[in-house]
This record gives sequence, structure tokens and C-alpha cells, in this order.
Amino acid sequence: MSKHKVLVADPIADAGIKELQADPDLNVDVRIGIKEDELLKDAALYEAIIVRSQTKITPQVIESADNLKIVGRAGVGVDNIAIPTATTNGVIVMNTPAGNTISTAEHAFALMASLARNIPQAHATVIGGGWGRKGYKGVELNGKTLAILGMGRIGTEFAKRALAFGMNVTAYDPYLSPSRAKALQVELFQEVDEIVKGADFITLHMPLTDETKHIIDGRRMALCKNDVRIINCARGGLIDEHALLESVNSGNVAGAALDVYEESEPPPEGYALLKSEKIIFTPHLGASTNEAQENVGIEIARNVRNFLVNGTIINSVNTPSVDSKTAQLLEPYLQLAEGMGKMLSQIASKGNESLNIKYSGKVADLDTSLITRSALKGYLERACGEESVNYINAPGVAEKLGITVSETRPTDETEFTELIEIETSNGSETSSISGTFYGSAPRIVIINGHRVEADPVGHVLLVSNTDKPGVVGAIGEVLANHKANIATMSLSRNQVGDLALTVLNLDAHLDQSARDELLSHDTIHSAKLVTL
Repeated sequence: MSKHKVLVADPIADAGIKELQADPDLNVDVRIGIKEDELLKDAALYEAIIVRSQTKITPQVIESADNLKIVGRAGVGVDNIAIPTATTNGVIVMNTPAGNTISTAEHAFALMASLARNIPQAHATVIGGGWGRKGYKGVELNGKTLAILGMGRIGTEFAKRALAFGMNVTAYDPYLSPSRAKALQVELFQEVDEIVKGADFITLHMPLTDETKHIIDGRRMALCKNDVRIINCARGGLIDEHALLESVNSGNVAGAALDVYEESEPPPEGYALLKSEKIIFTPHLGASTNEAQENVGIEIARNVRNFLVNGTIINSVNTPSVDSKTAQLLEPYLQLAEGMGKMLSQIASKGNESLNIKYSGKVADLDTSLITRSALKGYLERACGEESVNYINAPGVAEKLGITVSETRPTDETEFTELIEIETSNGSETSSISGTFYGSAPRIVIINGHRVEADPVGHVLLVSNTDKPGVVGAIGEVLANHKANIATMSLSRNQVGDLALTVLNLDAHLDQSARDELLSHDTIHSAKLVTL
């Protein structure tokens, strides 16, 4: 039996390489810093390629690698791997989401402590021959209020350390349930505006999405205490850095500590932010510890070996563990369920503690476990923080967030040959969405009790309004003014004069100003844009 060939293209822990080399079923080539042209020429030799962030696994590399089965990333981010191409070509992409959790949490905490006591500035003064103790009077962490934005793995570890220092810990995470927050001993807030008002320190541990970009902007900094201090070890772009500089210079923000940057990494030469003496900078060191590098190296080596030798898939970011025949049968349901989950996560209330997926008709006769995971994956995409959510880890992410997931098969007859309904609740409010197929075409057919018809793709605008004449015209006028083209439109009301729902598939993103203009009409109560 021929051995499985593995390429290690970037530096990983020696312990990880040794584990690979020790397996008699593997033939391991260590070619650190392999050039792109060499990789393109030799990619077909390998069943597995292990990288960190240096080597780019481009579409061209994947297309040329006829024998490639798996790409392993020793770390979290997979921006250097062409995942769509990998998926199309049946190549599994794995990462190591847990390996650097402690390292990043500790670095963020170290930055907070340094910020509180002006340690970098004081150090620079002393080695420069100065002293100036009075200029570096700091504040204690004990008794201060900490706001954590994002309670994934890293945010949770940060909270544990802050509690040990006697801090009052508050948290904002739309996907964290009240019961889970209570167990973590943190006070849960539902709105960013409210949590920042009372914070002495703010630390960010969120993914960068359209919703989280500039989540800390000039307006929110103005809401904060004048002595607030802000830490970001998550993603550049979560903070509006130009607004941050203005707020620091004006005294509205006492200081900040950054490990990640909005413009580029490293920041461009002459970047004004770097001139501030009240901001601490580190060169993206969150995962830069011996232990973290060791952990991710060993973890990815074991996961790649287990897949090649045993067929076990762990921490896959692009495919479930399922045979090809079943995958072909389930693919339409997986796409529909994931799109429904994404939509529900964007229209539902916050702090939900349960997610129930109901299957009726033909779909109820299938093994729906993978469909449920697909719905959960879509629902949790915006909750995953620094880790990626996939078919494998979605149930674990839900559990950590305190979300109970269940499947039911109602016996009540419906007008549809098959129907998938996803319902979520926070104890006081319930949101739901239902989908089916018209022939082979997926459709959203019910949203919060309103009969609709919408494609679960692209940009979907949901407008809630009082059922009065002229609303449709007003919507059309606003969209026309903003050059937003309507692909499909569905109107729904349960009775005359009651609340109505208008659902529009748009050809492109609709900016906030257009939605604000819609809300200026007395009869329109909400205008939510869902991106699928």
C-alpha cells in the first residue's frame, strides 16, 4: 500500500512534524517557504498540504493538485486558502480554532493592564533617562466595569481573568443567552449603545462583518465615559481608527491598545494614529506564544493524519462528514436550511436560548441531522467571533452560547408537500421562518406568520408597515431614488388594516440612508436588510 504524501509548506511546531513523520502510513516533505511556481508544479504530488499564513493555496494551486484531499491551516484564519475552489474540487479545508485561544486572551488582558498603568510610556521614559512618575499615574482594574463585545472562546477566557481581578464584567453578544451569561457571571446587554455608556474598559472579540465594521465609531465613543480605555486584539476595522484618534486627542477616550489595524498590517508609513502617545501598539501578537504555536502545529498534524489514515474529519470549514451519494441528495436541503438560518439570525430578537427545526412532509422521512447542522451553521455565522463555524463545530458553538437545539416532526398536515420551519425564542419573543421547494427552486414561504414568497439568496429587504394605501408606492419611490433594483416582491397581511410585511429581493446592497428614509414614513415601522 502506497503512503499518503504530505507537504508541510510553512513553519509549524517541530512536535507536529515529528508526529507526522512517525506515522508509517505517511510520507512527509518539509519544504518551508516553497515558491509559488514550485508549488504549482509539484502540488499534484500531495494528498495533504499544511500551511500557516505565508503560503497561498490559490485556485490555481488547487486546480493543479489532482490528488489533493485536504489543506490544513495551523491557525484560525483561512484567508490564504481558496475555499470555494477547494469545495468545488472536493478538497477539505481544516483549521485549528482552539489552539490560540488562551494566547490571544492573555495578550488582550496584558494590553488592558498596560493601558491602565501606562507601562509602555513609562518604560520609554526611564530608558530615555527620564523619570516623571507624576505623568504616569494609572488606574486600578479592581472595581472597574469591563465591557466585552463578543463572547466566543477568547471573550469568555478574557472574562474569567477580569473576574479574577475584581472587575465588574458586562457583555454584548446577540447570540449569548441570558442563562449562559449568568453561568459565566457576566451582565448581558442587548444594545451596544447601552453597554459602552457604563464601561471603564472596552475589549473587542468579534468577527469583522458588515454589521460589526466600526462597531466602535465616533458616535459611540461620544457616549462613553471620558476616561474609557479601548482594547482590540480581534480584527482591524471593528474600531473607526480615525474617530479613535480624534477621541483620544480630544480627551473623550483616555487611551487605547491595538494589536490589529484597519488600514493594513503593518500600518502605512506616516499613519497618524501611530503618533499618539496615549495608544499602545503591538504587531499582531495575539497568537505569538510558544504554547500557541506548539498547540496549533500539533493539532493540525493530528487532524490531517487522522483524516488521511482513518477518514476522520475534524474542524472542517467547508464540508460535512458524509458520503458523496448522500451529499448529492441533501445538497438542496442544506442550501435552503443554511439560507433560512442566516435570514433568521438577522431578523430575530437577541438573546435567544432555543432553536427548533421542524420538518414536515417528504423531508421528514430523511436523516435530517445534517440539515439541522446546516440551519444552525447559517444561524450562528455572525456569532462565531474569532472562530469559524461549520458543520462540525456548530453544535458546540451553540452549546457554549447556551442555545438549545432541537428537531421536531409535527403531525399536522400542511399545504406544502414538504416544509422546513426554523423557530427561535428568548423566552418572551419568538421568531420563525419557513421554506420549501417550488419544483427544484428553494423558496421562503412564511416569515413570522406572514405568507410570503422570496428567494433565499442575495439581498432581501423586509419592510414591516401598517396596512394602508400608498406604502408600496413609498417603498418604490425610496428604492428608485437610491437606484435599488427590485428582483422580486411579495406583499402579505393577515387582515385589513393590521401589520403587513413586504419582502423584496434586491439586486444589490441597500445602504443605511435608504432604510432611514423608509423609516421616516409614519406607516413603516421597520426596514431590515438581510444579506444571504
